[in-house]
Amino acid sequence: MNARNIIPPVYLLLSIAVMVSLHFLFPGVTDLVFPWPLLGVIPLALGIGINLIADRSFKNHNTPVKPLEKSTALITHGVFRVSRNPMYLGIVFILLGIALFLGSLTPFIVVFLFAIFIDIVFIRFEEKKLEETFGEAWLEYTKSVRRWI
Repeated sequence: MNARNIIPPVYLLLSIAVMVSLHFLFPGVTDLVFPWPLLGVIPLALGIGINLIADRSFKNHNTPVKPLEKSTALITHGVFRVSRNPMYLGIVFILLGIALFLGSLTPFIVVFLFAIFIDIVFIRFEEKKLEETFGEAWLEYTKSVRRWI
């Protein structure tokens, strides 16, 4: 089975489950004590907001959100001016917020590994498809906007 056949939100949920498990089984350093874990609401809200805005942009341009479907529009404005992959960036922020809420060190490992996994499995594949579909317009876009931020 190809890892891309599973949609990214499933990996988000799996990551959250692993983070919570690590927090309770192997918390490591737990330096964040109340009220500091509440700071997790900031990246969590930011991540949710970024994802909602990006999803709306996909829908407004009638182009699919799912990674394996062919894009019909190259979106370069809104949150796409800041990141070529705002939905993945949003998911990383969501995970970062949850890691802060948990208040232990080990969940942060999952955030880091998730970003690497998504970059290798999805982003590189998607960006190759976008280059094939949009050619020079895509290449110009990549010169002015970073992959993550």
